[in-house]
Amino acid sequence: MRIDHPWQQEKLLESLPLLPLSAQISRLPSDRFPGLQDLNELLAHETDEVRVRNGKALRFVPQDHGKLPFEAQYEPRCYLHGEVQSRENNWHDLFNALVWLAFPSAKRAINVRHYAALTSVRQGTGRSERGAIRDMNTLFDESGVVVPYADEGMADLLRGFSWKQLFWLRRSEIGLSMDFYLFGHGLYEKVLNPYIGLTGQGLLLKVDRAFFDLPLPQRLQRLDESIARYLDDPAHCMTTHELTPVPLLGIPGWAAENEHEEYYEDTRYFRPGRRIHSERSAT
Repeated sequence: MRIDHPWQQEKLLESLPLLPLSAQISRLPSDRFPGLQDLNELLAHETDEVRVRNGKALRFVPQDHGKLPFEAQYEPRCYLHGEVQSRENNWHDLFNALVWLAFPSAKRAINVRHYAALTSVRQGTGRSERGAIRDMNTLFDESGVVVPYADEGMADLLRGFSWKQLFWLRRSEIGLSMDFYLFGHGLYEKVLNPYIGLTGQGLLLKVDRAFFDLPLPQRLQRLDESIARYLDDPAHCMTTHELTPVPLLGIPGWAAENEHEEYYEDTRYFRPGRRIHSERSAT
């Protein structure tokens, strides 16, 4: 999929990678690029009001510029006031807003970890550790892919960079024992104009097989809750190595080229090798 026009709603709705945001995209205007008012109207029509962790209702506001006091900076302002600074006519910030709507619990958890880390640095405590926490949260927030799985063997193939074995030899099991859902708003922007090398950072979440039979809204809700539990756990988010690389164009159905076996033999994209990976899959 390539987006050559500022807003092609039908094309977005047909894109498999954008499936987690399809409900939100379908409710946006079809004839123009959505603005902050459109996004705030989506918030107003949510069955359960979206709030940040301290209870403030979420809303999208114009971005401030220049040197700002701590309370007015991006993450503190979101945490303290529920205000997400967003640029108009900007894909990156649009997708950030849509992810807030699709995964509110997970986004709240990310904001909490950022705010706590920034506060501790401001107070002069835990600087290096808090920097690592922010690095992991930022990487997931920008480039994260949620990977629910019920088959440990498939999870091992993903962690072990065994791309052909996973995506070709076991491709019929994708969607049944393992699946992939984009989370990172930076990644959503990149898939508008995909390229060889496009890679996400996967957070593996153990689920039961019945998960894959649920309707999409229920799957997304379950994932949202699971991501939030993972991110809220003080033992997690200590290193970016908790995330596993995912070559997105190898996922069956996400690129026409991967209908051919030889596609997975391009080692410039599907790099071989195995790295040491700590067991940090969530349940």
